[in-house]
Amino acid sequence: MQKVLKSSDLKADLKNILTQIAHDKLFVLTDTNSDVLCYPLISEIEEIKKAGKIIIKAGDNNKNLESLACIWSYLSQNGATRHSLLISLGGGMVTDIGGFAAASFKRGIKSINIPTTLLGAVDAAVGGKTGINFNGLKNEIGAFAPAETVLIDSEFFKTLDHPNFLSGYAEMIKHGLISNEQVWLNLLSFDTHQINYDILKELVVESVAVKEKIVEQDPFEKNIRKALNLGHTIGHAFESLSYTINKPVQHGYAVAWGTICELYLSYKKCGFPKDKLWQTLVFIRENYGLFPFSCDDYETLYELMKHDKKNESAERINFTLLEGIGKLALNQTATKDEIFESIDFLRESLGE
Repeated sequence: MQKVLKSSDLKADLKNILTQIAHDKLFVLTDTNSDVLCYPLISEIEEIKKAGKIIIKAGDNNKNLESLACIWSYLSQNGATRHSLLISLGGGMVTDIGGFAAASFKRGIKSINIPTTLLGAVDAAVGGKTGINFNGLKNEIGAFAPAETVLIDSEFFKTLDHPNFLSGYAEMIKHGLISNEQVWLNLLSFDTHQINYDILKELVVESVAVKEKIVEQDPFEKNIRKALNLGHTIGHAFESLSYTINKPVQHGYAVAWGTICELYLSYKKCGFPKDKLWQTLVFIRENYGLFPFSCDDYETLYELMKHDKKNESAERINFTLLEGIGKLALNQTATKDEIFESIDFLRESLGE
């Protein structure tokens, strides 16, 4: 089972972890952003000084076969064996591709995730999902391969710009919605403009605990883990569309918009309270805006949803919906007209 450690002393905790996980060689994966902003926070550790360093280009559009091959090549050319250890230091893109590279190199080497973004800490780095984008689709190729340890330190979050902070915060809102009303209210009342990092750390710990509890019950997404997909069926379609039309948006923004669409479907189909839909909508409207797309894009969005990995068939789009805060309605479906109606609701409500 994956161990999640909330660190208060990054260097000491990482050194301790490295003594506990047997390995012959150590490698560190970063991208061009985390190498500059985050690698210096661990670079003075003696074990890290001796480690091989792999740097890939930043950006989710680089979570692809080419970057994956670069990681494999470096490991192969620098003597990595089945007993080596890979540290993925970066945001969700780095921990996703790093985890998959580790899972597939020589049929699997051990890995550690050190998420440096809020999104990585509360979502990508925890739970064992790894992968790359392929053929224009998010996370199309991948595997369930939990890291040995996930080391979370909120000091990294101070390096984030506001859009990257908000991208991660959208996943925390999702965790609140599938958890309980108090967690959800705490998140909606947090000041996202004057960030109190001490309060944020507590909210992150609470958010990670929500995901940990669910993943522990259902590591391979057969049942309750599907709760974590709230907002993602439509959200991933928005994200893929944004790259197709060359107006890329961050994952969390797409999830925020997808969450509003899927809460609308929850309201129409499962009786989700209208007032809680509106409270969530107001928060999303004030913080996330909406990227420009039109009715002409609806068919493309629908086709993208049909490729979602959660679907039972190409003609049945699967949703996680809610009857109320924390009241799950798994394995739901919606007609094409209902999905388009939810997208209409989003566009009209966010007023683009």
